[in-house]
Amino acid sequence: MDDLLKRPLYVFDLPQDLLVSLHLKDHSILEPPTEHTSKPANESSEAAIEAVIGETKPSTACQLCGASFPNVQEQRLHVKSDWHGYNLKQKFRGGNAATENEFEKLVDELDESISGSGSDSSESEAGDEGAKGSTLSVLLKKQAKFGPPDVAEEEFIPKKRKRGFGKPPLVWFSTPLLPSNISLGIYRALFTNAEQEAPDTVDVVRRKQLRPVPVKPPPTDESNGVPLPPTMTSPQIFLCMIGGGHFAGMIVSLAPKLGTQSSGTEQRQRIVIAHKTFHRYTTRRKQGGAQSANDSAKGAAHSAGSSLRRYNEVALEQEIRALLSEWKDMISDSQLIFVRATGSSNRRILFGPYDGQVLRQNDPRSRSFPFSTRRATQAELMRAFVELTRVKVSQIDEAALAAAAAAAEAQSIHSASRAKVNAPPPKPKPSKEEEEAALHTSQLQSLIRRSKVPALLSYISTHSLSPNYPFHRPSTQANHHAPTPLHLASSINSPAVVLALLAKAGADPTSTNGEGKLAFDLAGERATRDAFRVARSELGEKKWDWSRANIPPPLSKAEADKREERERREAEKAETGRRKAEEERLKKEGPVIDGTAAIKKGGKVVGTVQKTAEERREEDARGMTPEMRTRVERERRARAAEERMKRMAGGMGQGAGR
Repeated sequence: MDDLLKRPLYVFDLPQDLLVSLHLKDHSILEPPTEHTSKPANESSEAAIEAVIGETKPSTACQLCGASFPNVQEQRLHVKSDWHGYNLKQKFRGGNAATENEFEKLVDELDESISGSGSDSSESEAGDEGAKGSTLSVLLKKQAKFGPPDVAEEEFIPKKRKRGFGKPPLVWFSTPLLPSNISLGIYRALFTNAEQEAPDTVDVVRRKQLRPVPVKPPPTDESNGVPLPPTMTSPQIFLCMIGGGHFAGMIVSLAPKLGTQSSGTEQRQRIVIAHKTFHRYTTRRKQGGAQSANDSAKGAAHSAGSSLRRYNEVALEQEIRALLSEWKDMISDSQLIFVRATGSSNRRILFGPYDGQVLRQNDPRSRSFPFSTRRATQAELMRAFVELTRVKVSQIDEAALAAAAAAAEAQSIHSASRAKVNAPPPKPKPSKEEEEAALHTSQLQSLIRRSKVPALLSYISTHSLSPNYPFHRPSTQANHHAPTPLHLASSINSPAVVLALLAKAGADPTSTNGEGKLAFDLAGERATRDAFRVARSELGEKKWDWSRANIPPPLSKAEADKREERERREAEKAETGRRKAEEERLKKEGPVIDGTAAIKKGGKVVGTVQKTAEERREEDARGMTPEMRTRVERERRARAAEERMKRMAGGMGQGAGR
């Protein structure tokens, strides 16, 4: 293994012993998809592991049609058959799949036979596809009762999915020369479309091997000294990148060049047939995006930089298209074309359309780089070429991964079962009475908290509610503490609401909350407690058992207002005394001069401390940013300079007058 992997393996120049023992590790590679249905959730971890190591279990059965096949080739032929296409359409429609005998009966019932549609099938592959599509279309339209066969026939023709869709970018191989946990990967993009359709991928890799080109010049003809033509023609590929005003293009031969190092050992080098790079200032610095894209989004800018960027975009487009025209013959001879073009404007430069177009979107040779790339430079193109053509070596313990996947799957199943067991039961749907009680509770509590006395009394009378209406969900903490409107008004110290509920609505002051407390016990201010006493005075002693409600002796409204007025005057008197004491203290500590009553003398305020110019500038600049301070200081100096110039001009004028 050390001798085999001591140097990087080149895809087009692999050792002979490796080629002989090489075999495909993933048997489903390059197969067309047989089903469009998604995998179950418990297969996701296994699929992820297979995507990493590039290995999947070989399958020679079609789950959609319920048929098994002796080998992969038979399965591929089945995928292209009318039977599989019919079941696929049935799956999309939500119908049941048909067995082979059922499908043959359906075909026999058609007016035309399965081989009587289309032209001679031996002429081309397109003829086979046309016959298949016609038979399947007629069968489906007959079942759907769409009418004549020529109506919307293309709707039932099976559409081929894009090649390579959803497949991993690497094709993995293994060999007995290496341990079982080591896999060799080759990028799928290096295979042409015809090679991807080949049944034997290993044979394709063997046929892609190229002999190294010697460094020594080819032998010459002794008669005239003209070099003889080369014995082989090496295939080549074209690579280009464009983005951010950078373009790099290169044509590289796939056959390596064989040379010798100073130590005498052989060294294989790459043969670059042609290369070119361009760079133009086309992107907006610190903002990104091309100038043309910014003009399309926000309108054309009218700055020097935008004009320069527009000119450079046109110049870069002309240079790139001129280079492509110059390389047209070499690009046409290239086996593959790798392009990285970010953005619609960059793709328009390469793919046009324009007169003399070289690259085309629908070219079967065109590919994108199957890995991330950096700025378009010649060094980056060379790095991309080395990455493409170098065999990837993956060393993964598949047994450990399979064990980890099994453990993860078991853990997920266990967690799902625990979550299902521990899941809380669904909440029962509230009844109509409960919904109505919740609505009344929210409305009453909102009116009480906002002290809307008239609206509260109107709501109670309109909905025929009891003044002792119990709030819904008494188990909640808030309703446990204040279960009735009177308890809530007393707890939030709203004397107006308390008096209205007792005197006008007829609330019961003897009811208790969940803690066994009366409404009067929840009052925290004297005004709220006085509201209970005023209600006792207005309602009389026979209305309620006031002693049981812990309400003190009655208090008339006039007495309550009088005491409130007396307390207000006492509070004002105390505040006046406090202010006088504070003024006396300030007089003893030092004189205080009122700015509004200060006497002006000579334009200055007497008794105030004059600030220096520096202090005034600092006070004016307080709260400004450094940029604002710099701007203000610059303006101040400019005004001072103007004053000096005026004074100098005035002095010179007086001197000239003398």
